[in-house]
Amino acid sequence: MKIGILGCDDDILAVAIAAVEQGHTVGPAYDLPEDLPPSLSSIDRQPREQWQGLLEEELCSAVLVGIDGWTEHRAEQVRTLVQAGRSILIGHPASLSMLWAYELDMILADSKAMVIPALATRQHPFVYSLKTVVEQSIAGNGPLGPIESLQIERQQPNRDQDSVLGGFACDADIIRVLIGDPSRLMALGGGDAGWANLAVGLSGPDQISVRWQVAKGQLQKLIIQLICERGRLSVYVPERARGIWTVTQQTDVDTSDLLPTFPSETLSFNPADLLLNQLIKAVEGNTNNHSDLFIPQATWADAARTIELAETIPRSVKKGRGIDLHQEEFSELGTFRGTMASLGCGIIMIGLFILFLATLVGGVARAAGWTFGERLAAIWPYVILTTLILFLVLQLLPFLLPKEPRKTDSTEPSRRQNP
Repeated sequence: MKIGILGCDDDILAVAIAAVEQGHTVGPAYDLPEDLPPSLSSIDRQPREQWQGLLEEELCSAVLVGIDGWTEHRAEQVRTLVQAGRSILIGHPASLSMLWAYELDMILADSKAMVIPALATRQHPFVYSLKTVVEQSIAGNGPLGPIESLQIERQQPNRDQDSVLGGFACDADIIRVLIGDPSRLMALGGGDAGWANLAVGLSGPDQISVRWQVAKGQLQKLIIQLICERGRLSVYVPERARGIWTVTQQTDVDTSDLLPTFPSETLSFNPADLLLNQLIKAVEGNTNNHSDLFIPQATWADAARTIELAETIPRSVKKGRGIDLHQEEFSELGTFRGTMASLGCGIIMIGLFILFLATLVGGVARAAGWTFGERLAAIWPYVILTTLILFLVLQLLPFLLPKEPRKTDSTEPSRRQNP
Protein backbone atom coordinates (compact mmCIF):
# COMPACT_ATOMS: atom_id res chain seq x y z
CA MET A 1 0.00 0.00 0.00
CA LYS A 2 1.15 3.55 -0.70
CA ILE A 3 0.64 5.97 2.18
CA GLY A 4 0.93 9.76 1.88
CA ILE A 5 1.98 12.07 4.73
CA LEU A 6 0.87 15.61 5.57
CA GLY A 7 2.83 17.05 8.50
CA CYS A 8 4.13 14.92 11.33
CA ASP A 9 4.31 14.24 15.05
CA ASP A 10 5.80 11.42 17.12
CA ASP A 11 2.86 9.06 16.63
CA ILE A 12 2.65 9.66 12.88
CA LEU A 13 6.40 9.15 12.43
CA ALA A 14 6.17 5.87 14.36
CA VAL A 15 3.37 4.68 12.06
CA ALA A 16 5.36 5.72 8.98
CA ILE A 17 8.38 3.75 10.21
CA ALA A 18 6.18 0.72 10.91
CA ALA A 19 4.75 0.98 7.38
CA VAL A 20 8.24 0.96 5.84
CA GLU A 21 9.26 -2.02 7.97
CA GLN A 22 6.19 -3.93 6.77
CA GLY A 23 7.01 -3.24 3.11
CA HIS A 24 4.58 -0.43 2.38
CA THR A 25 5.56 2.65 0.38
CA VAL A 26 5.50 5.94 2.26
CA GLY A 27 5.00 9.02 0.09
CA PRO A 28 4.33 11.52 -1.28
CA ALA A 29 5.15 13.56 1.81
CA TYR A 30 4.36 17.22 2.45
CA ASP A 31 5.41 19.66 5.16
CA LEU A 32 7.89 17.38 6.94
CA PRO A 33 10.95 18.43 9.00
CA GLU A 34 14.44 17.89 7.63
CA ASP A 35 15.71 15.63 10.42
CA LEU A 36 13.78 12.43 9.78
CA PRO A 37 14.80 8.97 11.04
CA PRO A 38 17.15 7.03 8.72
CA SER A 39 14.41 4.62 7.63
CA LEU A 40 12.50 7.58 6.15
CA SER A 41 15.49 9.33 4.58
CA SER A 42 14.50 8.29 1.05
CA ILE A 43 10.89 9.41 1.41
CA ASP A 44 9.31 11.12 -1.61
CA ARG A 45 9.18 14.75 -0.45
CA GLN A 46 7.02 17.23 -2.34
CA PRO A 47 6.56 21.01 -1.99
CA ARG A 48 3.98 21.80 0.68
CA GLU A 49 2.04 23.96 -1.78
CA GLN A 50 1.28 20.86 -3.87
CA TRP A 51 -0.42 18.93 -1.06
CA GLN A 52 -3.60 18.54 -3.17
CA GLY A 53 -1.88 15.49 -4.67
CA LEU A 54 -3.06 13.62 -1.58
CA LEU A 55 -6.61 13.92 -2.90
CA GLU A 56 -5.79 11.55 -5.77
CA GLU A 57 -6.24 7.85 -5.04
CA GLU A 58 -3.71 7.02 -7.78
CA LEU A 59 -0.93 8.66 -5.74
CA CYS A 60 -1.74 7.14 -2.34
CA SER A 61 -4.28 4.83 -0.76
CA ALA A 62 -4.38 6.59 2.62
CA VAL A 63 -2.99 9.66 4.36
CA LEU A 64 -1.15 10.19 7.65
CA VAL A 65 -1.77 13.65 9.16
CA GLY A 66 0.53 15.04 11.87
CA ILE A 67 -0.43 17.70 14.41
CA ASP A 68 2.92 19.40 15.10
CA GLY A 69 2.66 23.07 14.15
CA TRP A 70 -1.10 22.80 13.72
CA THR A 71 -2.69 25.80 11.99
CA GLU A 72 -6.10 26.72 10.59
CA HIS A 73 -4.65 25.92 7.16
CA ARG A 74 -3.94 22.35 8.29
CA ALA A 75 -7.48 22.10 9.68
CA GLU A 76 -8.85 23.18 6.28
CA GLN A 77 -6.64 20.60 4.55
CA VAL A 78 -8.13 17.86 6.73
CA ARG A 79 -11.66 19.06 5.90
CA THR A 80 -10.82 18.84 2.20
CA LEU A 81 -9.37 15.34 2.55
CA VAL A 82 -12.47 14.14 4.39
CA GLN A 83 -14.80 15.69 1.80
CA ALA A 84 -12.78 13.85 -0.87
CA GLY A 85 -13.47 10.55 0.91
CA ARG A 86 -9.87 9.72 1.87
CA SER A 87 -8.90 7.29 4.65
CA ILE A 88 -6.92 9.27 7.24
CA LEU A 89 -4.90 8.44 10.34
CA ILE A 90 -4.49 11.63 12.35
CA GLY A 91 -2.44 12.49 15.44
CA HIS A 92 -4.24 13.29 18.67
CA PRO A 93 -5.34 15.75 19.86
CA ALA A 94 -5.92 17.16 16.39
CA SER A 95 -6.39 20.81 17.32
CA LEU A 96 -7.99 21.52 20.67
CA SER A 97 -11.08 22.97 19.03
CA MET A 98 -14.39 21.36 19.92
CA LEU A 99 -16.22 23.22 17.15
CA TRP A 100 -13.76 22.02 14.49
CA ALA A 101 -13.85 18.45 15.82
CA TYR A 102 -17.65 18.24 15.70
CA GLU A 103 -17.77 20.03 12.36
CA LEU A 104 -15.50 17.30 10.98
CA ASP A 105 -17.76 14.68 12.56
CA MET A 106 -20.75 16.12 10.68
CA ILE A 107 -18.79 16.16 7.41
CA LEU A 108 -17.94 12.49 7.97
CA ALA A 109 -21.66 11.67 8.14
CA ASP A 110 -21.99 12.70 4.48
CA SER A 111 -18.67 11.28 3.27
CA LYS A 112 -17.23 7.83 2.63
CA ALA A 113 -14.05 8.95 4.38
CA MET A 114 -12.66 7.22 7.46
CA VAL A 115 -10.77 9.23 10.09
CA ILE A 116 -8.80 7.19 12.63
CA PRO A 117 -7.43 9.09 15.66
CA ALA A 118 -4.10 8.01 17.14
CA LEU A 119 -5.71 6.59 20.28
CA ALA A 120 -4.39 3.04 20.49
CA THR A 121 -3.63 2.98 24.24
CA ARG A 122 -7.22 1.96 25.01
CA GLN A 123 -6.65 -1.39 23.26
CA HIS A 124 -3.93 -2.66 25.57
CA PRO A 125 -5.03 -5.86 27.40
CA PHE A 126 -4.45 -4.19 30.79
CA VAL A 127 -7.08 -1.53 29.98
CA TYR A 128 -9.58 -4.28 29.20
CA SER A 129 -8.73 -6.05 32.47
CA LEU A 130 -9.16 -2.80 34.43
CA LYS A 131 -12.50 -2.26 32.73
CA THR A 132 -13.57 -5.74 33.79
CA VAL A 133 -12.82 -4.94 37.45
CA VAL A 134 -14.74 -1.65 37.17
CA GLU A 135 -17.78 -3.39 35.67
CA GLN A 136 -17.74 -6.10 38.34
CA SER A 137 -17.55 -3.49 41.09
CA ILE A 138 -20.46 -1.51 39.61
CA ALA A 139 -22.49 -4.73 39.43
CA GLY A 140 -21.79 -5.34 43.13
CA ASN A 141 -19.56 -8.40 42.78
CA GLY A 142 -16.14 -6.79 42.41
CA PRO A 143 -13.23 -8.79 43.90
CA LEU A 144 -11.86 -5.64 45.54
CA GLY A 145 -15.18 -4.28 46.70
CA PRO A 146 -16.73 -0.93 45.79
CA ILE A 147 -14.58 1.55 43.86
CA GLU A 148 -13.39 4.53 45.87
CA SER A 149 -11.62 6.40 43.06
CA LEU A 150 -9.77 6.16 39.78
CA GLN A 151 -6.52 8.15 39.83
CA ILE A 152 -4.35 8.93 36.81
CA GLU A 153 -0.99 10.69 36.93
CA ARG A 154 0.62 11.86 33.71
CA GLN A 155 4.35 12.57 33.87
CA GLN A 156 5.83 14.73 31.13
CA PRO A 157 8.76 17.16 30.70
CA ASN A 158 6.73 20.03 29.22
CA ARG A 159 3.89 21.31 31.37
CA ASP A 160 2.74 24.43 29.53
CA GLN A 161 -0.97 24.82 28.80
CA ASP A 162 -0.97 23.23 25.33
CA SER A 163 1.14 20.24 26.44
CA VAL A 164 -0.96 19.62 29.55
CA LEU A 165 -4.29 19.86 27.72
CA GLY A 166 -2.93 17.64 24.96
CA GLY A 167 -1.89 15.01 27.50
CA PHE A 168 -5.28 15.17 29.19
CA ALA A 169 -7.08 14.74 25.85
CA CYS A 170 -5.19 11.48 25.28
CA ASP A 171 -5.86 10.19 28.81
CA ALA A 172 -9.52 11.23 28.67
CA ASP A 173 -10.06 8.46 26.15
CA ILE A 174 -8.95 5.86 28.73
CA ILE A 175 -11.19 7.50 31.35
CA ARG A 176 -14.19 7.26 29.02
CA VAL A 177 -13.43 3.60 28.27
CA LEU A 178 -13.20 2.72 31.97
CA ILE A 179 -16.12 4.68 33.46
CA GLY A 180 -18.13 6.06 30.53
CA ASP A 181 -18.70 9.70 29.62
CA PRO A 182 -18.02 12.02 32.59
CA SER A 183 -20.99 14.11 33.68
CA ARG A 184 -19.05 16.82 35.55
CA LEU A 185 -15.55 18.29 35.41
CA MET A 186 -13.71 20.45 37.95
CA ALA A 187 -10.19 21.79 37.36
CA LEU A 188 -7.79 22.92 40.09
CA GLY A 189 -4.72 24.93 39.14
CA GLY A 190 -4.03 26.30 35.69
CA GLY A 191 -4.41 29.97 34.83
CA ASP A 192 -2.48 32.22 37.22
CA ALA A 193 -1.64 29.22 39.40
CA GLY A 194 0.25 27.67 36.50
CA TRP A 195 -0.50 24.60 34.44
CA ALA A 196 2.41 22.58 35.82
CA ASN A 197 0.33 21.44 38.80
CA LEU A 198 -3.05 21.05 37.13
CA ALA A 199 -5.46 18.56 38.69
CA VAL A 200 -8.82 17.64 37.19
CA GLY A 201 -11.68 15.93 38.98
CA LEU A 202 -14.39 14.12 37.06
CA SER A 203 -17.45 12.07 37.95
CA GLY A 204 -18.95 9.41 35.72
CA PRO A 205 -22.47 8.09 35.14
CA ASP A 206 -22.03 5.58 38.00
CA GLN A 207 -20.73 8.30 40.35
CA ILE A 208 -17.16 7.00 40.20
CA SER A 209 -14.73 9.68 41.32
CA VAL A 210 -11.82 10.30 38.93
CA ARG A 211 -8.75 12.41 39.63
CA TRP A 212 -6.29 13.27 36.86
CA GLN A 213 -3.13 15.25 37.51
CA VAL A 214 0.08 16.19 35.73
CA ALA A 215 3.54 15.82 37.26
CA LYS A 216 7.14 16.51 36.31
CA GLY A 217 8.91 13.71 34.48
CA GLN A 218 11.84 13.30 32.12
CA LEU A 219 9.73 11.09 29.85
CA GLN A 220 6.03 10.91 29.07
CA LYS A 221 4.70 8.18 31.36
CA LEU A 222 1.36 7.29 32.85
CA ILE A 223 0.27 5.72 36.13
CA ILE A 224 -3.31 4.44 36.40
CA GLN A 225 -4.55 3.47 39.87
CA LEU A 226 -7.90 1.86 40.61
CA ILE A 227 -8.48 2.28 44.35
CA CYS A 228 -11.15 0.06 45.89
CA GLU A 229 -12.38 -0.68 49.40
CA ARG A 230 -10.23 -3.82 49.76
CA GLY A 231 -7.18 -2.96 47.67
CA ARG A 232 -5.82 -1.25 44.60
CA LEU A 233 -4.47 -2.00 41.16
CA SER A 234 -1.67 0.16 39.72
CA VAL A 235 -0.79 0.06 36.02
CA TYR A 236 2.47 1.64 34.86
CA VAL A 237 2.48 2.75 31.23
CA PRO A 238 5.88 3.43 29.57
CA GLU A 239 6.74 6.39 27.37
CA ARG A 240 4.05 7.01 24.73
CA ALA A 241 2.54 3.61 25.69
CA ARG A 242 5.29 1.80 23.74
CA GLY A 243 7.03 -1.12 25.36
CA ILE A 244 6.26 -3.30 28.36
CA TRP A 245 3.43 -2.33 30.72
CA THR A 246 3.61 -3.47 34.34
CA VAL A 247 1.01 -3.82 37.10
CA THR A 248 1.09 -4.14 40.89
CA GLN A 249 -1.71 -5.43 43.12
CA GLN A 250 -2.24 -4.46 46.74
CA THR A 251 -5.12 -6.29 48.41
CA ASP A 252 -6.31 -6.68 52.00
CA VAL A 253 -7.52 -10.24 51.41
CA ASP A 254 -6.59 -13.11 49.13
CA THR A 255 -8.43 -12.31 45.91
CA SER A 256 -5.97 -13.79 43.42
CA ASP A 257 -8.56 -16.31 42.22
CA LEU A 258 -11.15 -13.59 41.62
CA LEU A 259 -9.07 -10.96 39.86
CA PRO A 260 -8.88 -11.03 36.07
CA THR A 261 -5.71 -12.32 34.47
CA PHE A 262 -3.22 -9.62 35.36
CA PRO A 263 0.32 -10.84 34.71
CA SER A 264 3.05 -8.72 36.23
CA GLU A 265 3.85 -7.52 32.73
CA THR A 266 2.82 -8.06 29.13
CA LEU A 267 4.71 -8.44 25.92
CA SER A 268 5.96 -5.24 24.34
CA PHE A 269 3.05 -3.11 23.11
CA ASN A 270 3.47 -1.14 19.88
CA PRO A 271 0.64 1.36 19.19
CA ALA A 272 2.11 2.16 15.75
CA ASP A 273 1.58 -1.40 14.47
CA LEU A 274 -1.96 -1.36 15.83
CA LEU A 275 -2.81 1.98 14.19
CA LEU A 276 -1.28 0.90 10.88
CA ASN A 277 -3.38 -2.26 10.92
CA GLN A 278 -6.51 -0.17 11.54
CA LEU A 279 -5.64 2.08 8.60
CA ILE A 280 -5.10 -0.88 6.29
CA LYS A 281 -8.47 -2.35 7.27
CA ALA A 282 -10.13 1.02 6.62
CA VAL A 283 -8.65 1.15 3.13
CA GLU A 284 -9.79 -2.41 2.48
CA GLY A 285 -13.32 -1.49 3.54
CA ASN A 286 -13.35 -3.44 6.81
CA THR A 287 -15.03 -0.90 9.12
CA ASN A 288 -16.07 -3.35 11.85
CA ASN A 289 -14.07 -2.06 14.82
CA HIS A 290 -15.83 -4.04 17.55
CA SER A 291 -14.41 -7.04 19.35
CA ASP A 292 -15.79 -9.46 21.91
CA LEU A 293 -12.40 -9.75 23.56
CA PHE A 294 -10.90 -6.27 23.73
CA ILE A 295 -11.84 -2.62 23.60
CA PRO A 296 -13.01 -1.45 20.15
CA GLN A 297 -10.76 0.97 18.32
CA ALA A 298 -11.40 4.68 18.82
CA THR A 299 -13.59 6.52 16.33
CA TRP A 300 -13.50 10.20 15.44
CA ALA A 301 -16.57 10.66 17.68
CA ASP A 302 -14.42 9.41 20.59
CA ALA A 303 -11.64 11.84 19.67
CA ALA A 304 -14.13 14.73 19.49
CA ARG A 305 -15.40 13.90 22.99
CA THR A 306 -11.89 13.99 24.45
CA ILE A 307 -11.20 17.33 22.76
CA GLU A 308 -14.44 18.65 24.23
CA LEU A 309 -13.37 17.52 27.72
CA ALA A 310 -9.94 19.14 27.34
CA GLU A 311 -11.48 22.38 26.08
CA THR A 312 -13.73 22.46 29.14
CA ILE A 313 -10.74 22.69 31.52
CA PRO A 314 -9.85 26.37 30.79
CA ARG A 315 -13.52 27.27 31.28
CA SER A 316 -13.53 25.56 34.68
CA VAL A 317 -10.28 27.30 35.63
CA LYS A 318 -11.62 30.70 34.57
CA LYS A 319 -14.93 30.30 36.41
CA GLY A 320 -13.39 28.61 39.44
CA ARG A 321 -16.10 25.95 39.63
CA GLY A 322 -17.22 22.65 38.19
CA ILE A 323 -18.77 22.41 34.73
CA ASP A 324 -21.68 20.09 33.95
CA LEU A 325 -21.18 18.02 30.80
CA HIS A 326 -24.33 17.24 28.84
CA GLN A 327 -22.98 14.99 26.05
CA GLU A 328 -24.99 16.67 23.35
CA GLU A 329 -25.21 14.93 19.99
CA PHE A 330 -23.91 17.31 17.32
CA SER A 331 -25.58 16.90 13.93
CA GLU A 332 -26.86 18.95 11.04
CA LEU A 333 -30.38 18.65 12.47
CA GLY A 334 -29.21 19.87 15.87
CA THR A 335 -27.39 22.77 14.25
CA PHE A 336 -30.53 23.62 12.26
CA ARG A 337 -32.64 23.63 15.41
CA GLY A 338 -30.15 25.87 17.16
CA THR A 339 -30.17 28.28 14.23
CA MET A 340 -33.96 28.31 14.17
CA ALA A 341 -34.08 28.98 17.92
CA SER A 342 -31.76 31.95 17.48
CA LEU A 343 -33.76 33.15 14.48
CA GLY A 344 -36.99 32.87 16.49
CA CYS A 345 -35.55 35.06 19.25
CA GLY A 346 -34.45 37.54 16.60
CA ILE A 347 -37.94 37.65 15.05
CA ILE A 348 -39.49 38.37 18.46
CA MET A 349 -37.08 41.26 19.04
CA ILE A 350 -37.67 42.65 15.55
CA GLY A 351 -41.45 42.30 16.01
CA LEU A 352 -41.33 44.31 19.23
CA PHE A 353 -39.24 46.97 17.49
CA ILE A 354 -41.72 47.14 14.57
CA LEU A 355 -44.62 47.44 17.02
CA PHE A 356 -42.90 50.31 18.83
CA LEU A 357 -41.96 52.04 15.57
CA ALA A 358 -45.46 51.61 14.09
CA THR A 359 -47.07 53.04 17.24
CA LEU A 360 -44.70 56.00 17.16
CA VAL A 361 -45.16 56.67 13.42
CA GLY A 362 -48.95 56.26 13.67
CA GLY A 363 -49.21 58.75 16.53
CA VAL A 364 -47.05 61.32 14.77
CA ALA A 365 -48.94 60.81 11.47
CA ARG A 366 -52.35 61.33 13.10
CA ALA A 367 -51.17 64.47 14.88
CA ALA A 368 -49.71 65.87 11.65
CA GLY A 369 -52.56 64.75 9.40
CA TRP A 370 -50.17 62.56 7.37
CA THR A 371 -52.44 60.04 5.65
CA PHE A 372 -49.65 57.94 4.09
CA GLY A 373 -47.95 57.63 7.48
CA GLU A 374 -51.17 56.34 9.03
CA ARG A 375 -51.55 53.72 6.28
CA LEU A 376 -47.91 52.69 6.65
CA ALA A 377 -48.29 52.28 10.40
CA ALA A 378 -51.46 50.22 9.92
CA ILE A 379 -49.75 47.42 7.95
CA TRP A 380 -47.42 46.33 10.78
CA PRO A 381 -49.61 43.34 11.82
CA TYR A 382 -49.41 41.96 8.26
CA VAL A 383 -45.61 42.34 8.20
CA ILE A 384 -45.21 40.44 11.45
CA LEU A 385 -47.77 37.79 10.42
CA THR A 386 -46.00 37.18 7.09
CA THR A 387 -42.63 36.84 8.85
CA LEU A 388 -44.03 34.38 11.39
CA ILE A 389 -45.62 32.25 8.64
CA LEU A 390 -42.29 32.13 6.79
CA PHE A 391 -40.54 31.12 10.02
CA LEU A 392 -43.06 28.32 10.64
CA VAL A 393 -42.66 27.06 7.05
CA LEU A 394 -38.89 26.80 7.63
CA GLN A 395 -39.61 24.46 10.56
CA LEU A 396 -40.88 21.89 8.06
CA LEU A 397 -37.50 21.60 6.33
CA PRO A 398 -36.13 18.84 8.67
CA PHE A 399 -39.08 16.61 7.72
CA LEU A 400 -38.10 16.91 4.05
CA LEU A 401 -34.51 15.79 4.74
CA PRO A 402 -33.47 12.10 5.06
CA LYS A 403 -33.23 10.94 8.65
CA GLU A 404 -29.72 10.50 10.03
CA PRO A 405 -28.87 7.21 11.71
CA ARG A 406 -28.05 7.66 15.37
CA LYS A 407 -24.26 7.84 15.76
CA THR A 408 -22.65 6.34 18.79
CA ASP A 409 -19.09 6.36 19.93
CA SER A 410 -17.19 3.15 20.56
CA THR A 411 -17.66 3.23 24.34
CA GLU A 412 -21.45 2.79 24.24
CA PRO A 413 -21.79 -0.70 22.74
CA SER A 414 -19.10 -2.15 24.98
CA ARG A 415 -20.83 -0.82 28.09
CA ARG A 416 -24.18 -2.28 27.07
CA GLN A 417 -22.60 -5.71 26.62
CA ASN A 418 -21.29 -5.77 30.15
CA PRO A 419 -22.58 -8.45 32.50
